[in-house]
Amino acid sequence: MTDSLADPHLRYSAAAHPGGGPREIVILGSTGSIGTQAIDLVLRNPGRFRVTALSAAGGRVELLAEQAHRLGVRRVAVARADKAAELREALAARYGAEPLPEILAGPDAATEVARGECHTVLNGITGSIGLAPTLAALEAGRTLALANKESLIVGGPLVKAVAKPGQIIPVDSEHAALFQALLGGTRAEVRKLVVTASGGPFRGRTKAELASVTPQDALAHPTWSMGPVITINSATLVNKGLEVIEAHLLYDIPFDRIEVVVHPQSYVHSMVEFTDGSTLAQATPPDMRGPIAIGLGWPERVPDAAPAFDWSQASTWEFFPLDEEAFPSVALARHVGALGGTAPAVFNAANEECVDAFLSGQLPFNGIVDTVAEVVAEHGTPAAGTLLTVSDVLQAETWARARARELAARTGARTAKATSEARA
Repeated sequence: MTDSLADPHLRYSAAAHPGGGPREIVILGSTGSIGTQAIDLVLRNPGRFRVTALSAAGGRVELLAEQAHRLGVRRVAVARADKAAELREALAARYGAEPLPEILAGPDAATEVARGECHTVLNGITGSIGLAPTLAALEAGRTLALANKESLIVGGPLVKAVAKPGQIIPVDSEHAALFQALLGGTRAEVRKLVVTASGGPFRGRTKAELASVTPQDALAHPTWSMGPVITINSATLVNKGLEVIEAHLLYDIPFDRIEVVVHPQSYVHSMVEFTDGSTLAQATPPDMRGPIAIGLGWPERVPDAAPAFDWSQASTWEFFPLDEEAFPSVALARHVGALGGTAPAVFNAANEECVDAFLSGQLPFNGIVDTVAEVVAEHGTPAAGTLLTVSDVLQAETWARARARELAARTGARTAKATSEARA
């Protein structure tokens, strides 16, 4: 795997902080699920890691201030400029007479923090707003522990243009698993990547049976505790489609050699099949602290980062083929990934809008992927040889969001009319 963005065989390392000592880390999205678990890992390993800066959106200012004080960071960033004064007050309440860390506020604050002096940037931001910080960290020569899959998916060519081979360490559980399993052979020996999916709460249901499921049903994920957007994406398997695109970009493996299988227990996080018929699987109990530890500590492992299996207890691990009729999102994602250009950005943005529409009761469950497919089809095929820019991505996302909202509203109106007529 000598030319891939995430190459476990390489020992790429950004310039360490002068004088040695703990590895200096910047955490973007510190108040979210990935960020809070990363901080837990850091606090349990004070001699190994030191957090120098944090960023967050601004919805949980008190938690951000608490994190900053506990970690002793030098800089704190908040994306919402209107939260700067509240953040300063929350920090002052904790620091007392101690000097406050530098405060950055506004939409570019996380990007500024990402290019700051450190060894590793953990990008745990949710959504494509993570693209600019991803590019900033890579351009600054930092090792990028990437949990923000959207930035790679929507800006793949942009990321590939600036990243050195092996500079990205994936933090998604599936891609961290592939990263580790790929150590079992050379690039020429890889036959295919096998990405596992839990199947979400609706495994085994037909498309017809999915027509009437509710947001409450879809949010009841059987094995993972995640935010609402990611949980709905897991129910539609859009999340798995995004991961197929991400695997293609990270490891430079063609789409026809990336397979998805359903594994309800979520113990095997992904597998690599080699040309001799061997398959290497990476397995741990469902816990994101393991992948986070790989992202922060590579090429060294962090002892006791996450729980291990108790092999003295009996267990059953099951694997099933993907039902592409009930869950067409993976096939749509392959199509989008093959199109390239701004198509992945359109796919991702339209899906986020459709998830919101479903959660608000405007769009039925099956309407999520059906509407995304309609938006992708209207977007069309990018012109051959067209160079992608950040502006292109942002414009495509803006159009896709607006069009998805229009189509969702139209579907919602039709559904409401049909329901009213049926009751009459």
